[in-house]
Amino acid sequence: MAAPVWSVDPRTGKQREQVAVEATAQEVDTAVRAAHEARGALADRTVRAAFLRTAADRLEAARDQLVEAADAETALGPVRLTGELARTCYQLRAFADIVDEGAFLDVIINHPDDTATPPIPDLRRHKVPLGVVAVYAASNFPFAFSVAGGDTASALGAGCPVVVKAHPDHPALSELVARVLRGAAAQHGVPEGVIGLVHGFEAGIELVRHPLVAAAGFTGSVRGGRALFDAAAARPVPIPFHGELGSLNPVLVTEAAAAERAEAIGAGLAGSMTMGVGQFCVKPGLVLVPSGASGDALVKSLTDAVSDTDPGVLLDHRMRDNFLAGIAERTGLPGVDSPVTPGAGGEHTVSAGFLTVPAGKLAGEGAHDVLLEECFGPVTVVARYEDEAEATAVLSRLPGNLTATVQLSTEEAAGEGRGAELLAELTPLAGRVLVNGWPTGVAVAPAQHHGGPYPATTSTSTSVGGTAIERWMRPVAYQNAPEALLPPELRDDNPLGLPRRFNGRLER
Repeated sequence: MAAPVWSVDPRTGKQREQVAVEATAQEVDTAVRAAHEARGALADRTVRAAFLRTAADRLEAARDQLVEAADAETALGPVRLTGELARTCYQLRAFADIVDEGAFLDVIINHPDDTATPPIPDLRRHKVPLGVVAVYAASNFPFAFSVAGGDTASALGAGCPVVVKAHPDHPALSELVARVLRGAAAQHGVPEGVIGLVHGFEAGIELVRHPLVAAAGFTGSVRGGRALFDAAAARPVPIPFHGELGSLNPVLVTEAAAAERAEAIGAGLAGSMTMGVGQFCVKPGLVLVPSGASGDALVKSLTDAVSDTDPGVLLDHRMRDNFLAGIAERTGLPGVDSPVTPGAGGEHTVSAGFLTVPAGKLAGEGAHDVLLEECFGPVTVVARYEDEAEATAVLSRLPGNLTATVQLSTEEAAGEGRGAELLAELTPLAGRVLVNGWPTGVAVAPAQHHGGPYPATTSTSTSVGGTAIERWMRPVAYQNAPEALLPPELRDDNPLGLPRRFNGRLER
């Protein structure tokens, strides 16, 4: 008998209601096949764009019900969740605009050229959708990285149906959102199977193994993401697996920056590391701060700000247990101090805090390596470095990250000193490099990149921004195909009015 799926209140740890049952292998197969059959309905870009906009409209119309359901399962609060739902609707409409514009199809046409060496035949290239996409929802963004999140929106925009593996922390919300999306699909004559939803760990494994699944998107832990990544690679026909797994998001504060604005940097760091009870994938988890008076002033500012932060509820009790165990392991290391001790704030809450450690203890392999691993929750590690060489030694030991930040002085930011050198030093570590800012808050914009070297992500692509659509497409070139047989996107007369590169010239 299939196991029940319960909605749980993270504020009390008590079950609220049974929402569904875990999907069997047969039910996963049914969902995937229904999605596969819906591909043809997404072939018309006009229909796709209209579907995405209607989905946004319907989500907004159901806002009060959705936010209430999300808060009951995540404890993230109505203000945060209302903003996240607005972001999700903006994302859907942004991909609709991308679909309308058509540049993502990357149309390139070369007419024959017998004078070239070797001769060039008639070649016409564009991108086509991969097929059914498996989406693994995240716990910490129940709207923006879940059933209607960026993976789903970009996959639908590419013309790919989706089957979502719901996150167990918000199953009731997942069902509600899926219902809204299916209603939007039906309004435009798209089969409701274009949005599949399954629950359960084993269902997630069955999903990535299904022969009709063509790609997968994941946001979650290193352990869980790596297991799915390996399963995707071990299939008889491997598939792309775009996973966001974990990130420390280092910050380097220069001596000059600390001397110039220690108080502001400390307060900004406190706000960033405690935002959302420290449950953001881009939370700064390691901060390199100079030793000496300026660094001391920064730590004092951080201490004051974090001390004023109220305890908060994590997304579930498993995460709370892991957070408390991680804190105990880290504070037990020699040389580690906790000016504000993170830990249990009550029976169901946690208190924010931070740890300090001499940077020299992180510069070489040893017991302190755990401090270079992400700890999910409201905590950061402040490593005090003696000189530039020591800071560089710590940075050289870091794995890939979503973000890396440098806090510079006014003169350094203007090009004096090592500003450019430090930017170049951080660039290999992350997909997004910030100057004099904080990584929490990922703007949905065409130039955004939310990804990074492993283990931040398992691919070089982004999961936020317009280019996220590229993950779900592949290029195809036609050689010497008669005009009458070509898809309309590749015909000389350009009946769809697409941006394209025509015989070497960019046309818009």
